[in-house]
Amino acid sequence: MHTRQFGRTGWEVSEVGFGSWAIGADWGSVEEKDAIAALNAALDQGVTFIDTADVYGDGRAEKLIAKTLKSRGKRPIVATKAGKRLNPHVASGYNYENLAKFVARSIQYLEVDTLDLVQLHCPVTEVFYQPQTFDALDRLTREGKIRHYGVSVEKVEEGIKALQYPGIASVQVIYNIFRQRPAELFFEMAKKQGVAVIVRVPLASGLLSGKLKKDSKFDPSDHRAYNRHGEAFDVGETFSGVDYDQGLAAVKELRALLPEHVTMAQFALRWILMNDAVTVTIPGAKNVRQAEENAAASGITPIAPDVMKKIAAIYESRIKPSVHQRW
Repeated sequence: MHTRQFGRTGWEVSEVGFGSWAIGADWGSVEEKDAIAALNAALDQGVTFIDTADVYGDGRAEKLIAKTLKSRGKRPIVATKAGKRLNPHVASGYNYENLAKFVARSIQYLEVDTLDLVQLHCPVTEVFYQPQTFDALDRLTREGKIRHYGVSVEKVEEGIKALQYPGIASVQVIYNIFRQRPAELFFEMAKKQGVAVIVRVPLASGLLSGKLKKDSKFDPSDHRAYNRHGEAFDVGETFSGVDYDQGLAAVKELRALLPEHVTMAQFALRWILMNDAVTVTIPGAKNVRQAEENAAASGITPIAPDVMKKIAAIYESRIKPSVHQRW
């Protein structure tokens, strides 16, 4: 497992992390024993960065992480998120009082004294124009409740706006073979400012795993069944906003580029890691096999330049027209 510097924090983390949304909720049923086994498998493979959120199963993911880490030695960096519990989810709710409550609950659920990293959880765009929200995060840092803070964004423009706040340690954004816009401008800006980049939805909700088919069925509790058109939250979080059939057609072309003994999922993760502005990518895993497969992507040989060009051509022709400017 290779590691990368996490912005200005002084941390060094595994370039492949563990995203815990799938073991919390919204991806079908996952038994506790399977979730804990997946977490342990990732840690055994050298993963040292876990991403979670207070709304993943209304705290289930945070509690599972705490339970797993009790039996481990050296503790990984655990990043959580706050803000989505606001009801209504409006900009004015992102104030010190509410954030302090959310942080206190995550401290309790993760069973720590101080949270490593707290990220605003895809707030409405207006929040990025509210200095008082970031003042609140600075205050929580001074109080010793959090070590560092960052943001998780839906849009590239939100990530760019977040960079103006000097306390921002990281920005989490969707970036994968089907969502390439962050690399145009944002990545270089973040890199110059020493801000870590956390890449989520690296496999486009499984489309880039190569395991989905036209007739694949999803549990009703799986967002891939109920959020295909953004019914519950931003459609960009489900299949990266790509039309399902269109995505399957693109994956069919991508398969022809796979090196021997490399899975489609590993190939997609390795593509993300080809960009040195990326600090860590956080694929999810619901079982040991998925966790081990994801972690192994760090050791794969870099993708050749001519293959990178072919991937770019597939994106340009099949995906870019419908998604590039949306986020």
